[in-house]
Amino acid sequence: MDPSFNIICKKSTPYLNITGKMLEIVEIRPTQIRVKYPYMLAATCYSKTEDYPHKVIRDNYSSVDLMDTQYAISDQNWLTAVGCDDIVAAFGQNNEIFAGGCVTYCPTKDPHGHGLCPNDENGYSAGNGCCRTSIPKGTMFLATQLSDIGGKWLRNKFFPCSYAFVEETRTSKQSAFSYPFSDLNKSKNINEWVLSTQQPVVRLDWRVGTQNCHEARRNSSTYACKANADCVNLESNSDWAQGYLCSCKKGFHGNPYQNGCQDINECDNIELSPCDSNAICTNTIGSVNCSCPKGYAGDGWKNDGKGCIPSNMIHVFIGVGSGIGFLLFLSMCILVHILLRKRRNKRRKEKFFKRNGGLLLQQQTNEGTIQKTKLFSSEELEKATDNFNESRILGQGGQGTVYKGMLSDGKIVAIKKSKLLNMDHLEQFINEVVILSHVNHKSVVKLWGCCLETDVPLLVYELVPNGTLFDLIQDPNTEFQVSWNMRLKIATDIAGALAYLHSALSIPIYHRDVKSSNILLGEKYTVKLSDFGISRSVGTDQTHLTTLVKGTFGYFDPEYFQSSQFTEKSDVYSFGVVLVELLTGQRPISLDIREEERSLVMRFLECMEENNLYKILDDQVLKHGNEVEFTAVAWLAQRCLNLKGRMRPTMKEVARELESLHMFVEDGEVCEAKPIIISDNEYAWTPSGISVESSSSLLTF
Repeated sequence: MDPSFNIICKKSTPYLNITGKMLEIVEIRPTQIRVKYPYMLAATCYSKTEDYPHKVIRDNYSSVDLMDTQYAISDQNWLTAVGCDDIVAAFGQNNEIFAGGCVTYCPTKDPHGHGLCPNDENGYSAGNGCCRTSIPKGTMFLATQLSDIGGKWLRNKFFPCSYAFVEETRTSKQSAFSYPFSDLNKSKNINEWVLSTQQPVVRLDWRVGTQNCHEARRNSSTYACKANADCVNLESNSDWAQGYLCSCKKGFHGNPYQNGCQDINECDNIELSPCDSNAICTNTIGSVNCSCPKGYAGDGWKNDGKGCIPSNMIHVFIGVGSGIGFLLFLSMCILVHILLRKRRNKRRKEKFFKRNGGLLLQQQTNEGTIQKTKLFSSEELEKATDNFNESRILGQGGQGTVYKGMLSDGKIVAIKKSKLLNMDHLEQFINEVVILSHVNHKSVVKLWGCCLETDVPLLVYELVPNGTLFDLIQDPNTEFQVSWNMRLKIATDIAGALAYLHSALSIPIYHRDVKSSNILLGEKYTVKLSDFGISRSVGTDQTHLTTLVKGTFGYFDPEYFQSSQFTEKSDVYSFGVVLVELLTGQRPISLDIREEERSLVMRFLECMEENNLYKILDDQVLKHGNEVEFTAVAWLAQRCLNLKGRMRPTMKEVARELESLHMFVEDGEVCEAKPIIISDNEYAWTPSGISVESSSSLLTF
């Protein structure tokens, strides 16, 4: 991969040939290589000690240059200087000082004494004729300089020579480096002294390439990490930080650079095996499984596991004794439980009542809504649904699950179990109870009561067994054909329910989520308007509500979507979409067609403008419906879908027109010309069989 990785063997001794020097290899590690480095970086000798300033008579310097290799000097090395009254300074590339250096000081000039280098973990403690300084991680170039400072102290230089070299750091447990002061009287070549005293070992960090792991993986031919090996980026603040190393994954060993890493069979090594000594050890790729043999109990793992314990009679006796003790303890607990049961149940019910919005429900009305709504017990509803058995599920939606149940008086009901409540769901739950407690209409689903003493609130409705209008229209597998008369009756009943909410109550109610999936079908396909979670009551002096936009895509009033102001005409728009569904049998939004044609409303209005209503009508409507009837309903839907809310009819007007049309159909008088009041005359489109009188605003059949 790089010439600097080459190893030369001489008489079975490995050498590294870098920087023009043959360095004997002591050890190769996954991230470092330790080599003998018997070379000085500096050697300086001065004139006789009585001269001021001291004259340099020998001044030799060298450097460590690893710029063209895959190595850097590790920060686990020291720059060591020996001598008296000298300062050593370290330089990086281009003579940039990267460390402050250190000062050698001798407290005595006894020629028979010894210098002693500091030997703690950081090497910064005071030494005797010796000092050490650290080397930053990632250093690829190192040069030093020795300078005399004895003359500045106006004292004779004790010994003429000083030396500086690099060696790996020592721990406090290793022997300290010591030398005789007499060696400082000898003027030697740059490497003679270190060769005669010791052979220092230097640690070199090594890397692969000059790219990080992400870049290196792109070229599989040069990427060094083989099978079952991880790539590790270097960590350094220097330019040497580029590059990477390879290491075997956990559970593997071997050389990650050659044939990849092989699985470790922990089962063959008692020290490596995580299994208990009595367990069955099964080796797997990169891991191991432990299990207990027959006659033992436990999970088979040692350390944090339960191991394997023999299942003998001693353990049986221990188990029996423990069981008797447990029964005695349990009996005491039951006695205490009986005494505290009533208090705990009361507190529990009060807790759930508050958490499920009981207090908020009481605050929502001054008329005591909570007293109007029956509060069921959790036991009664669990019994009614066979403990909420899955076989009793009628349907599931975004707000919860609906179960079929039978109360103790034999009444069949639908019980909605809400999902875990957040604040938004809680407000919708309370709002639905408040709204339905004020409503009494044959086409609005009836709320029998609720239960607030369970983890999540439960609502009890009258059972509406035949699904939703959406399912009836859209289910391609249904064998039941929805006749035109049935569609007209459904539209009339829903319009009547919405007109009742808007006009007949002392405090009007806006539904805000009118859609075919919220219209339930009962016996003989009577309709029930449901899901009042986001409905709102409005004062008689209010014309709109300013709220966050909520509802269902495809039924949104565009005016409400833009202004966030919901009016009674917004419900009219949504009802217009339902009318179009009844006429066409199509979904409000179709994702399987072109984007510009996905909206049913847009396709319907386009057909109306082109006077091509037959293009979009459902086959059943065309086959069994009367042209005058469905054309009148289509025109009414067009008016409900006017982009301007003020141009739409009210729900009261819509209900009156549909009731009149339905009455004429039932009496067989469709062809008679009878006037129905229309609230605006802005439409210029006139289908066959219909005329618009702009002066009197009459629609004639």
